[in-house]
Amino acid sequence: MPTPSIPAPEAPHEHPNQFALLGQRRFGPFFWVQFLGAGNDNVFKFAFTVLVTYQLQVQWLPASLAGLVIGGLFILPFVLFSATSGQLADKHDKARLIRFTKDFEIAVMLLAAAGFLLQNIPVLLLSIFLMGLQSTLFGPVKFAYLPQHLNERELTGGNGMVEMGTFVAILLGNVAGGLLIAVPQVGPQYVAVACVLLALLGRVAAQAVPLSPATDPGLKINWNPFTETWRNLKLARGSLVVFRSLLGISWMWFFGAVFLSLFPAFAKDVLRGDEQVASLLLVVFSVGIGIGSLLCELLSRRHVEIGLVPLGAIGMSVFAADLYFASRGLAGPAGGGAFTLAAFVAQPAHWRVMADLALLALFAGIYSVPMYALIQLRSQPTHRARIIAANNILNALFMVVSSIGVGALLAANFTIPQVFLVVALLNAVVAGYIFLLVPEYLLRFLAFLLTRCIYRFQVRNDEHIPAQGAAILVCNHVSYIDAVVLMAASPRPIRFIMDHRIFATPVLGWLFKLGKAIPIAPQKEDPAAYERAFEQAGAVLADGELLAIFPEGGITRDGSLGEFKGGVMKILQAHPVPVVPLALHNLWGSFFSRIEKGSAMVKPFRRGLFSRVGLVAGPALPPAEVTPALLRERVAALLQTEAAA
Repeated sequence: MPTPSIPAPEAPHEHPNQFALLGQRRFGPFFWVQFLGAGNDNVFKFAFTVLVTYQLQVQWLPASLAGLVIGGLFILPFVLFSATSGQLADKHDKARLIRFTKDFEIAVMLLAAAGFLLQNIPVLLLSIFLMGLQSTLFGPVKFAYLPQHLNERELTGGNGMVEMGTFVAILLGNVAGGLLIAVPQVGPQYVAVACVLLALLGRVAAQAVPLSPATDPGLKINWNPFTETWRNLKLARGSLVVFRSLLGISWMWFFGAVFLSLFPAFAKDVLRGDEQVASLLLVVFSVGIGIGSLLCELLSRRHVEIGLVPLGAIGMSVFAADLYFASRGLAGPAGGGAFTLAAFVAQPAHWRVMADLALLALFAGIYSVPMYALIQLRSQPTHRARIIAANNILNALFMVVSSIGVGALLAANFTIPQVFLVVALLNAVVAGYIFLLVPEYLLRFLAFLLTRCIYRFQVRNDEHIPAQGAAILVCNHVSYIDAVVLMAASPRPIRFIMDHRIFATPVLGWLFKLGKAIPIAPQKEDPAAYERAFEQAGAVLADGELLAIFPEGGITRDGSLGEFKGGVMKILQAHPVPVVPLALHNLWGSFFSRIEKGSAMVKPFRRGLFSRVGLVAGPALPPAEVTPALLRERVAALLQTEAAA
C-alpha cells in the first residue's frame, strides 16, 4: 500500500467574520444573485396575489383560493423537475448555469410584465409556474456552489449569510410588492418595471460569479423526472447521516410553513389586529430567522457544528409551545374592530407573543444552517447537486403535507394557538427520533454544552486536524471526558479506541456505545477483544475516517504524561496514514479527572464553572516516521508550549 501524503492544513482565516465574505468575488456576486432572485420572486408573487384578491376580480379564480393556487403553481416545478436540475448542476459548470437561470428569469419577467400591463391572469399564472421552474433550476446550483468555493471553516458562515439573505429578501419582496401594486392607476406598471429591473440586476451580478467546474462532467442525463427523483432519493440514502439530515431540514420547512401560512388568520382572529399587524408578524419571523442564521458562525467557532441542531430543536419547541400560552385569552380593542399597528404594539401582552415568534424563528435558523452545511460537507462532490435536488423534493412534499395537516386540524375545530401547540409537541417527538437515529447530533450537542457551559474551551492550531481523509489522532489521557472534548474540537466524527472498562461506567459508557467507540482489552486478558479492536480500527481508516487513540493506555493518576504504548504501530502496519499529535491541557484536577487519592468524579464544583481548558494540535507526522517515543515527545512539547503560553 502506498504511503499517503499528509493533507496540507487549511489556511488561517482570511477574513474576520462571515460579512467579510461579501467583499470576496467567490461569494459576494453569488450572494447578490440569490438575494435579488429571492426578492424578485416575492415582489412578483405578492403583487399578483394582491392584484387578484383586491383589485381584479376573476370569477374562475376566487380571492379565497388565489394565494393557494399561486403558491401551488410556484412549488409544482420543485416536485417535477428538481431531479433533472440536480443532474444539470453536477454535469455543467455552476457559474454558467447561474447565468443561464438569470437569462431565463429575464425572459419570464418580460412575460410577467406583459401580464401585469394587460392584466391577463392566465399569462401571470404561466409566469408563476415558469418562475418556479427557474427557482428549481437554481436551487441545486446554489447549495452545491458553496462547498466548491468555501472551506469547512467558512461553510457555516456562508450558509448563514445565504439563509439570512433569503429571508430578508422575502420580507423586502413582500413589502415592495404590496406597496407597488397598491399605487393607484399605475400599480401594475410599477410592478412590471420592478420585476424586469431586478432580473437585470441579478444578471449583472451573475456575470461576476467565478467559474465553478463540473463535478461529474461525464454524467448521462436521465430526462424522466419520476425515475430520476427515485434515483436521487436512493443516492441520498447512501449516507444515512446525510439522508436523515435531509429529513430534518424538510421537517424544519414543515414547521415553518405552519406559522407562515397562519400569520394572516392568527393576526386577524386571535390577535385582533389589522393587515399591518399581520405584516409585523412576518417581519418579526424573518428577522428572527436571519439573526439565528448569522449566530451559527459565532456559536460554532467557524466549524460545521451540528451540535447546534438539538439546541435549535429545543428552542423551536419551547417557544412554539409558549406562543400557545401567550396567545390564549387575549383581549381585543376596547371599542371593537381591530388593533392598529401602534395600538397592538402598545399592549404589553403582545410583546410576549412577538418575543415567542422571534425566538422560535431564531432557533429555527440555528437548527437549519448546520444541517445544510453538513449535507454540503458530507455529500460526495460528484453528486452533491443531486443530493440537494432530493432535499428540494422532500422540502416541497413536507410543505404540502404541512398544508394538509393544518387544514385537517382547523377542520377538526382546533384553534390556531392549539395548532401551534400540536406542532411544538410534534417537533419535540420528531427531533428526538432523528437524534436517536443519528446519535452524532446528540453527542455533538453534549460536547457543545460541556465545552461552552461547564468549561471555557479553547482550541489552538485546529487546522492540523484534517477536514478530509483518514488519519489517526493521538492525545494524552487526562479525564473520563477527553473523548467528548475532542469531539467538540473536530469538524468531523471521530471513532475512539477506549479501554473496555470505561464502558461499564453508567452514563459515560452509554454515551461511548452510542458514539460507536471501539472497546479494547489487554491482549493477555482477552486476546479476541484485543484483535477485534484492531480490525475495527482498520475498517475506520479504510473508510477514510478519523481514528483517535490515547496511547498511554489509561487516565493519568498524577497529571503527568505517561509512556506511550505501541498499539498505534500495529495499526500503521496495515493502514499507513498520517498521525496528528494532540495535547489536552488544564483538565487535570477537574471533576472528570482523578485527583491525588486516585478518585474521579467527586466534588462536582471543586474547580467551579467555566474553568479554562484547551486543546492544541501539532503538525501531522508521516506514518513512516512514527514511533511511540516520537509521538510522546511531540505531545509533551505541545503541553510545554501551551503551559508557557
